[in-house]
Amino acid sequence: MQVTETKLAGVLIIEPKVFGDQRGFFKETFQLERYKEAGIDLPFVQDNHSRSQKGVLRGLHLQKTRPQGKLVSCSAGAVFDVAVDVNPESLTFGQYVGLELSADNHKQLWIPPGYAHGFCVLTETADFQYKCTDLYFPEDEGGLIWNDPDVDIEWPIKKPFLSDKDLKLPTLAEIKLGV
Repeated sequence: MQVTETKLAGVLIIEPKVFGDQRGFFKETFQLERYKEAGIDLPFVQDNHSRSQKGVLRGLHLQKTRPQGKLVSCSAGAVFDVAVDVNPESLTFGQYVGLELSADNHKQLWIPPGYAHGFCVLTETADFQYKCTDLYFPEDEGGLIWNDPDVDIEWPIKKPFLSDKDLKLPTLAEIKLGV
Protein backbone atom coordinates (compact mmCIF):
# COMPACT_ATOMS: atom_id res chain seq x y z
CA MET A 1 0.00 0.00 0.00
CA GLN A 2 1.07 3.57 -0.60
CA VAL A 3 0.77 6.09 2.24
CA THR A 4 0.92 9.84 1.63
CA GLU A 5 1.19 12.43 4.39
CA THR A 6 -0.92 15.58 4.10
CA LYS A 7 -0.46 19.13 5.42
CA LEU A 8 -2.50 18.18 8.50
CA ALA A 9 -0.55 16.32 11.19
CA GLY A 10 -1.38 12.62 11.16
CA VAL A 11 -3.95 12.80 8.34
CA LEU A 12 -2.92 10.20 5.75
CA ILE A 13 -4.04 9.22 2.26
CA ILE A 14 -3.83 5.47 1.84
CA GLU A 15 -3.89 3.65 -1.47
CA PRO A 16 -4.23 -0.10 -0.91
CA LYS A 17 -2.78 -2.52 -3.44
CA VAL A 18 -5.56 -3.65 -5.74
CA PHE A 19 -5.24 -6.97 -7.56
CA GLY A 20 -7.56 -7.14 -10.54
CA ASP A 21 -8.26 -9.32 -13.55
CA GLN A 22 -11.21 -10.19 -15.78
CA ARG A 23 -13.08 -11.58 -12.74
CA GLY A 24 -12.93 -8.36 -10.74
CA PHE A 25 -10.55 -7.26 -7.99
CA PHE A 26 -9.28 -7.97 -4.50
CA LYS A 27 -7.85 -5.56 -1.93
CA GLU A 28 -7.15 -5.49 1.78
CA THR A 29 -9.09 -2.64 3.38
CA PHE A 30 -7.34 -3.10 6.72
CA GLN A 31 -4.50 -5.22 8.04
CA LEU A 32 -3.34 -4.52 11.59
CA GLU A 33 0.43 -4.75 11.12
CA ARG A 34 0.60 -2.84 7.82
CA TYR A 35 -1.58 -0.01 9.10
CA LYS A 36 0.39 0.09 12.35
CA GLU A 37 3.59 0.54 10.31
CA ALA A 38 1.87 3.49 8.59
CA GLY A 39 1.24 5.12 11.98
CA ILE A 40 -2.35 3.99 12.54
CA ASP A 41 -2.00 2.18 15.82
CA LEU A 42 -5.20 2.99 17.70
CA PRO A 43 -7.68 0.15 18.19
CA PHE A 44 -10.87 0.24 16.12
CA VAL A 45 -14.06 -0.34 18.13
CA GLN A 46 -16.88 0.46 15.70
CA ASP A 47 -17.47 0.14 11.95
CA ASN A 48 -20.11 2.27 10.19
CA HIS A 49 -21.65 2.17 6.74
CA SER A 50 -23.82 4.88 5.23
CA ARG A 51 -25.56 5.23 1.88
CA SER A 52 -26.45 8.66 0.59
CA GLN A 53 -27.83 10.21 -2.57
CA LYS A 54 -26.19 12.74 -4.86
CA GLY A 55 -25.87 16.18 -3.31
CA VAL A 56 -26.02 15.01 0.31
CA LEU A 57 -23.40 16.56 2.56
CA ARG A 58 -22.77 14.92 5.93
CA GLY A 59 -20.72 16.93 8.39
CA LEU A 60 -18.55 18.37 9.45
CA HIS A 61 -18.71 16.16 12.56
CA LEU A 62 -16.62 15.43 15.64
CA GLN A 63 -17.00 14.30 19.22
CA LYS A 64 -15.98 16.91 21.78
CA THR A 65 -14.56 14.91 24.70
CA ARG A 66 -14.23 11.43 23.18
CA PRO A 67 -12.76 12.18 19.75
CA GLN A 68 -12.83 9.42 17.17
CA GLY A 69 -10.10 8.52 14.75
CA LYS A 70 -11.64 7.42 11.45
CA LEU A 71 -10.37 5.29 8.58
CA VAL A 72 -12.78 6.17 5.77
CA SER A 73 -13.43 4.87 2.27
CA CYS A 74 -16.10 4.75 -0.41
CA SER A 75 -17.05 1.30 -1.73
CA ALA A 76 -19.72 2.35 -4.25
CA GLY A 77 -19.94 5.65 -6.09
CA ALA A 78 -17.82 8.66 -5.18
CA VAL A 79 -17.59 11.29 -2.46
CA PHE A 80 -15.53 14.39 -1.77
CA ASP A 81 -14.14 13.79 1.71
CA VAL A 82 -12.83 16.49 4.06
CA ALA A 83 -10.88 16.66 7.34
CA VAL A 84 -10.57 20.04 9.10
CA ASP A 85 -8.16 20.99 11.90
CA VAL A 86 -10.38 22.49 14.63
CA ASN A 87 -7.73 22.62 17.37
CA PRO A 88 -7.15 26.31 18.22
CA GLU A 89 -3.67 25.41 19.56
CA SER A 90 -2.58 23.85 16.24
CA LEU A 91 -0.41 25.59 13.65
CA THR A 92 -2.84 24.35 10.97
CA PHE A 93 -6.03 25.47 12.80
CA GLY A 94 -8.75 26.11 10.21
CA GLN A 95 -6.96 24.30 7.38
CA TYR A 96 -8.41 21.29 5.62
CA VAL A 97 -7.57 18.34 3.41
CA GLY A 98 -10.11 17.34 0.77
CA LEU A 99 -10.00 14.57 -1.80
CA GLU A 100 -12.20 12.29 -3.82
CA LEU A 101 -12.73 8.80 -2.46
CA SER A 102 -14.41 6.39 -4.83
CA ALA A 103 -15.04 2.78 -5.70
CA ASP A 104 -12.77 3.36 -8.71
CA ASN A 105 -9.75 4.93 -7.00
CA HIS A 106 -9.91 2.70 -3.86
CA LYS A 107 -8.34 5.46 -1.72
CA GLN A 108 -8.79 5.69 2.05
CA LEU A 109 -8.30 8.64 4.37
CA TRP A 110 -7.04 8.26 7.93
CA ILE A 111 -8.32 11.07 10.15
CA PRO A 112 -6.81 10.97 13.65
CA PRO A 113 -8.90 11.89 16.70
CA GLY A 114 -9.58 15.61 17.04
CA TYR A 115 -10.39 16.62 13.47
CA ALA A 116 -13.81 17.56 12.08
CA HIS A 117 -14.88 15.29 9.24
CA GLY A 118 -17.48 15.37 6.49
CA PHE A 119 -18.20 14.38 2.91
CA CYS A 120 -20.52 15.16 0.02
CA VAL A 121 -21.82 12.67 -2.53
CA LEU A 122 -20.76 13.15 -6.15
CA THR A 123 -22.57 10.22 -7.81
CA GLU A 124 -26.23 9.14 -7.87
CA THR A 125 -25.59 7.20 -4.65
CA ALA A 126 -22.51 6.39 -2.60
CA ASP A 127 -21.72 3.79 0.04
CA PHE A 128 -19.32 5.14 2.64
CA GLN A 129 -17.52 3.11 5.31
CA TYR A 130 -15.59 4.23 8.34
CA LYS A 131 -13.75 2.40 11.07
CA CYS A 132 -13.78 4.37 14.34
CA THR A 133 -11.42 4.36 17.32
CA ASP A 134 -14.14 5.25 19.83
CA LEU A 135 -17.83 4.60 20.15
CA TYR A 136 -20.42 7.12 19.02
CA PHE A 137 -21.95 9.17 21.82
CA PRO A 138 -24.82 11.43 20.65
CA GLU A 139 -24.51 13.66 23.72
CA ASP A 140 -20.85 14.36 22.82
CA GLU A 141 -21.54 15.52 19.26
CA GLY A 142 -19.95 18.64 17.89
CA GLY A 143 -18.91 19.95 14.56
CA LEU A 144 -18.18 22.78 12.20
CA ILE A 145 -20.59 24.40 9.74
CA TRP A 146 -19.90 23.11 6.23
CA ASN A 147 -19.59 26.52 4.54
CA ASP A 148 -17.54 28.47 7.09
CA PRO A 149 -15.82 31.26 5.10
CA ASP A 150 -12.78 31.14 7.43
CA VAL A 151 -12.09 27.57 6.29
CA ASP A 152 -13.29 28.15 2.70
CA ILE A 153 -13.63 24.52 1.66
CA GLU A 154 -13.84 24.16 -2.10
CA TRP A 155 -16.80 21.79 -2.12
CA PRO A 156 -17.62 20.44 -5.59
CA ILE A 157 -21.34 21.08 -4.98
CA LYS A 158 -22.96 24.46 -4.32
CA LYS A 159 -26.36 23.64 -2.80
CA PRO A 160 -25.98 20.49 -0.71
CA PHE A 161 -28.74 18.61 1.03
CA LEU A 162 -28.03 18.81 4.79
CA SER A 163 -29.67 17.58 7.96
CA ASP A 164 -31.25 20.15 10.29
CA LYS A 165 -28.54 19.31 12.83
CA ASP A 166 -25.72 20.02 10.34
CA LEU A 167 -27.26 23.37 9.37
CA LYS A 168 -26.86 24.54 12.99
CA LEU A 169 -23.21 23.65 13.55
CA PRO A 170 -20.88 26.41 14.82
CA THR A 171 -18.29 28.39 12.88
CA LEU A 172 -14.55 28.10 13.39
CA ALA A 173 -14.59 31.42 15.30
CA GLU A 174 -17.25 30.03 17.66
CA ILE A 175 -15.19 26.85 18.17
CA LYS A 176 -12.16 29.00 19.02
CA LEU A 177 -14.24 30.86 21.61
CA GLY A 178 -15.48 27.58 23.06
CA VAL A 179 -19.12 28.14 22.05
